[in-house]
Amino acid sequence: MSAVIDTEPPGGRATPAALTAWDPEDTAFWERTGARIARRNLVYSVVSEHIGFSIWSLWSVLVLFLGPEYHIDPAGKFTLTALPTALGAALRLPYTFAVARFGGRNWTVASALLLLVPTALAALVLTPGVHYGTLLAVACVAGVGGGNFASSMANINAFYPHRLKGWALGVNAGGGNLGVPAAQLLGLLVLATAGAAHPRLLPLLYLPLIVLAAAGAWWRMDNLPAPPRGEGRALREVARDPYGWAVSTLYIGTFGSFIGFGFAFGQVLQVQFHDRFDTPIKAAALTFLGPLLGSLLRPVGGRLADRWGGARVTLVTFVAMSAGTTVVLGASRAGSLPFFLAGFILLFVLSGIGNGSTYKMIPAHYRDRARAEVAAGADPHSAEADSRRRSAALIGLAGAVGAFGGVLVNLAFRQSFLTTHNGDAAYLAFLAAYLCCSVLTWAVWLRGARAR
Repeated sequence: MSAVIDTEPPGGRATPAALTAWDPEDTAFWERTGARIARRNLVYSVVSEHIGFSIWSLWSVLVLFLGPEYHIDPAGKFTLTALPTALGAALRLPYTFAVARFGGRNWTVASALLLLVPTALAALVLTPGVHYGTLLAVACVAGVGGGNFASSMANINAFYPHRLKGWALGVNAGGGNLGVPAAQLLGLLVLATAGAAHPRLLPLLYLPLIVLAAAGAWWRMDNLPAPPRGEGRALREVARDPYGWAVSTLYIGTFGSFIGFGFAFGQVLQVQFHDRFDTPIKAAALTFLGPLLGSLLRPVGGRLADRWGGARVTLVTFVAMSAGTTVVLGASRAGSLPFFLAGFILLFVLSGIGNGSTYKMIPAHYRDRARAEVAAGADPHSAEADSRRRSAALIGLAGAVGAFGGVLVNLAFRQSFLTTHNGDAAYLAFLAAYLCCSVLTWAVWLRGARAR
C-alpha cells in the first residue's frame, strides 16, 4: 500500500511536500494523490529545464550579433556553438545521478541557480575587442544548461507510471526543448528593437527568469523518497549492456540533430545564402521556427510510441529524416532557398518526434526486464526499484551520448564550409548517419521481435 504526505495549507502551498513513499503503479494511489503531485512537479520541472535549454543555446543566438568588429570568421562561430554543446553533453551523466543523491527538488533549485554564472558572464564580456579565448571560455560555461535536461528527465521518470512515461517524458523534454526557440525569439526581439550592437541585453533578460525558475522549484516541487544507493552500479550495468549503446546511438541521430541544427541553422543560412541573409535579423527571423516545431512535436513522438511502440515510430522517423536530408542536399546544390528551408523544417519536426519515441524505449525495456525477473522469482519491489535505477542511468547515458551528436553536427558544418564553402559534405554525412540508424533500429528491435 502506497503512502504519501502532501500537506497544502488553505492559503496555498508554503513548504515542499514530505513524500514518505511513492508507487505510481498503484492505481488507487495514483488517482487519489499521485497524479496531482506528479503534474505539479512536471510543470515546474519543465519551467526550470526550459530556462536551462535557453542558456545552453544562448550562443547560437549571440553569434549572430558578432559582426566584423569582433573579428571572428564563420569557422570560429561554429566553434563557439560547439563548445557549450560538448560541456552540456559531458555534464549529463553527473546531473542524472544528482537527483538520487540530493533529491529532485533540491537539485532542480541548485542547477537553476548555477545558470546565473554563464548568463552573467556573457552579459559582462560581450563587447567589441574582447579576446576570442575569453568568448570561448564563457561560451563553454553555458554548457551547464545542457545538464539540466538529464536530471529533469530522471526525476520525472520516477514520478510517472509506465503507461504514461512516454507522454510525461515527452512533455518534460518538449517543454525544455522550447527553450531553444524561446532564446532565438528573444534574440530576434533584441535585434529588432536595440540592434546588433547590444548583445548583452539578451543574457540580461534571462537573469530574473532564472531566479524565478529556482524560486518556483523551491516552493512547488518535491523530493521523492531517497532510493537505495546504486547509481554507480546501475550505470555500469547499462554501460555493459549493448542495448544501452544502441539506444544512445539512435539518440545521436534524433537529439543530436535537433540540438546541432538548432545551434547552427542561423549561421548556415548566413553563410550558405549570404546574399539573402546579409543582416543578423534576417537570419534570426527564421531560425526559431524549426526548433519550435521540433519541441512541440516531441510529446507527440512519446504518445505515438506509447501506442505503436518506440521502435516502429523511430524507424519511420529515421527513414523520413533520410528523405528530408536528400531534399536539403538537392536544394543546396540547386541554390533553392524555399526547398532548403522546407527540408530543414522537416528535419526539425522529425527529430522532435524521434526524440520522444526513442526515450520511450528506455523505460519500456527495463519494465520488460523487471517483469521477467519477477516471473523468475525475484521480489517485485526490488525488481521495480532496479528498473527505475537502470532507466535513470540509461536516460543519463543516452542523453550525454546524444548531445555529443550536436557537437558532431557543428563540427561537420565547420569542416564542410571550411573546405568546400558549402554544406553539401555535411548533408551527405547526415544522410549516411540516418540510414545507419534506420538499419540499426530494424536489426536490433524489429527483426523478428516485438517492437517496444
